[in-house]
Amino acid sequence: MTDVQRRGFLTGALVGGAALGATAFAPAVAAQPVRSGAACGPVFGPVAITPDDPRYESLLGGHNYRFAGRPESVHMVGTTQQVVDAVTTAVAGGKRIVVRSGGHCFEDFTTSSDVQVVVDVSPMADVFYDKKVGAFAVGAGATLGHVYRTLFTGWGVTVPGGACFEVGAGGHVLGGGYGHLSRRYGLVADHLYAVEVVVVDETGRAGAVIATREENDPHRDLWWAHVGGGGGNFGVVTRFWLRTPGVNSSAPARLLPKAPARMRRHTIMWPWDDMDETSFTALFRDFCTWAEDNSAPDSPFTPLWSILLASHRSAGTMGMIAVIDDALPDAEALLAEHVEAVTARVGVTPVVDSRQVIAWLSPQNWPEEPGGRYKHKAAELRKGYTSAQIAAIWRHLSDGDYTNPAAHLSLAGYGGQVNAVSATASAVAQRDSILKAVYSTGNWQDADEDDTHIAWLRDFYRDVYAETGGVPVPGEVNAGCYINYPDIDVADPDWNTSGVSWPQIYYNDNYPRLQKIKKRYDPGNVFRHAMSIRLP
Repeated sequence: MTDVQRRGFLTGALVGGAALGATAFAPAVAAQPVRSGAACGPVFGPVAITPDDPRYESLLGGHNYRFAGRPESVHMVGTTQQVVDAVTTAVAGGKRIVVRSGGHCFEDFTTSSDVQVVVDVSPMADVFYDKKVGAFAVGAGATLGHVYRTLFTGWGVTVPGGACFEVGAGGHVLGGGYGHLSRRYGLVADHLYAVEVVVVDETGRAGAVIATREENDPHRDLWWAHVGGGGGNFGVVTRFWLRTPGVNSSAPARLLPKAPARMRRHTIMWPWDDMDETSFTALFRDFCTWAEDNSAPDSPFTPLWSILLASHRSAGTMGMIAVIDDALPDAEALLAEHVEAVTARVGVTPVVDSRQVIAWLSPQNWPEEPGGRYKHKAAELRKGYTSAQIAAIWRHLSDGDYTNPAAHLSLAGYGGQVNAVSATASAVAQRDSILKAVYSTGNWQDADEDDTHIAWLRDFYRDVYAETGGVPVPGEVNAGCYINYPDIDVADPDWNTSGVSWPQIYYNDNYPRLQKIKKRYDPGNVFRHAMSIRLP
């Protein structure tokens, strides 16, 4: 991006509505349209769908069937100006408004009973190389699958995002975004160059701000907040631009990480009937110890990612998957060394021990999670679980009084290049953790079963973190929580008895800065949900 282009990009930082004044956004800049090379063609919408419309019922829920709101209207929008118009109308009418991208939120942030207007950005799904900006533009409504396919088939590049194709890129990226290439390339948000956000100033006027990572950008704080600060906090994100930091080239194929052609994968599954506490403990301890020893940014194992899938006993099996870019000269050796280090002391004969080489976009490489009723909790680890924590995990996963084959704890590799960035360089505070843990029970269909499944998971999580008030308070072992895995229980004193607030657990010392940015860009707290950034 040339200096002339950069000045033009920053100067055109407000679009739609009136120019937002210096009181809210100092220094003020002139309002003018900014499309930055977007593909020409028919424009979707806007479409406002109300309860008397036959399309209404199909637009209420998301991936988690436990939550389905009844808003007064759902606005399907296709341009930034349409978002500005929808927000303007909602604010003028005093309506509670939320934004929805892919609908994969763990909680009811877009479906709570007080939501009156939903702005659905899923039609804004274009992905293209923006020559003017020198970065890849991605509409906030694009799914991860669409992003991956477009980047790969068009330029052979990718971003280190999650494994579920149907997740909306907007929410995923803005909370950080991680996947099985993150140890090698960092978070998706670490590649965020710019973001366009429709915000509302203190007078109630809506307009779009483009914030970049350029040091001289007057809206750089807004960019910083969206590198891991989560969606729905400051405004409606409509588009973002991706380019790896420090890379300056006119060739698009050099601006993001090169996608692997093939992944080498090793899958192992053990029968639960042959697993006792000794073998279970050895597996967990050795998986964690390997992560402690091999998760530094300069580790030769950063290209390798693995996940321990500890299913509930009722599933019949539990296992692990490890993957690495097959093109690396030592891929096979690194993978074999990792698997041996983790599994040598298990002492149980696997029922599956499979080695495969899989094409990058093969469905086998991207598992599909069916919709259903779910409850999830999560945590990050700076060190491996303590003996007491592993014992608690064993008790709950081997519990014969509870039955749900979909219940599990997944422990995913982390660290590597994620931890090459300082904890204050972006809103992502967890820059020294080595593993991500997700505690989950799900995919039941009957609402009458909600209490049973949720109670089991709550007891499980509280038992694992009994020494820190039932939640993963940042300390020697625990590293808090990831905002893209929100859990409303962490904000509930009945389940969080630590005395440490949920913002500290999710954002650590970055929270006060996020609050200041919230006050500047959303002084009326228009954009809020149960765990949104609070005004100072």
